[in-house]
Amino acid sequence: MSIDKIIQSIKNNKQNHQVDFRLKTITEDFCNDLFHILFDSKISVAENINALADSFKEISKMVEEPEGIRFELIWKKFMVNLPDLLQQLNQDAKCIYLHDPAARSVEEVILAYPGFFAIAVYRLSREFHLQQMPLVPRMMSEYAHRLTGIDIHPGASIGSPFFIDHGTGVVIGESAIIKNKVKIYQGVTLGALQVSKDMKDQKRHPTVEDNVTIYAGSTILGGETVIGKNSTIGGNVWLTKSVPENSIVYQVTDTKLKTKTDHEDK
Repeated sequence: MSIDKIIQSIKNNKQNHQVDFRLKTITEDFCNDLFHILFDSKISVAENINALADSFKEISKMVEEPEGIRFELIWKKFMVNLPDLLQQLNQDAKCIYLHDPAARSVEEVILAYPGFFAIAVYRLSREFHLQQMPLVPRMMSEYAHRLTGIDIHPGASIGSPFFIDHGTGVVIGESAIIKNKVKIYQGVTLGALQVSKDMKDQKRHPTVEDNVTIYAGSTILGGETVIGKNSTIGGNVWLTKSVPENSIVYQVTDTKLKTKTDHEDK
């Protein structure tokens, strides 16, 4: 096949998708600018909020508008809710600081903790998700995922305060419900028991009630699975059924002493 035919074939197939990667770049810049406006003490909110609004307008023009939704109204509603979102995020940062002995200050949490950044982007992206803004919330959450290794779908419902420690490998699915004062560690999955396209409008992911701690590597699956309040889920636990309030769930470790034959084999 000649190079001209190859080029033409690529062009023909490329036309099957309406993808503009500028949208991805602009959305990621918008995430960073918004995070800095909210938390950087050296950045003036008054002097930068209009530029942020302009970025949002640019993003809006690149996204197909759903019927009956005006992005100007989405932005206004987002701005109205932003002070409450910041208050929640401050509670999240304080919670991480109070429960992690390695944290020396809230400022360290904001600047250096991937769990906090992922939570912040989740809370901000969820506002757009709730207003049925297409694509942008998912790109925001995927940006945080790429930077932190923490994958939180903007459709998940998460209370405050919320604490993710370390965080690498955490997955929180679209229909997960996490209530208040929940702590989770690296490698935790709140997932679906099965994946099928016809389940898109069903609750596929677990509910985690107040004051639950889930330790590293645990997997909790299923839309009907509920972790009762005040429970502790140990590391590397696999759960597909509900547990009542005040439960402790852990793997049983079978330890035995080596025999003389074991030593000789070495």
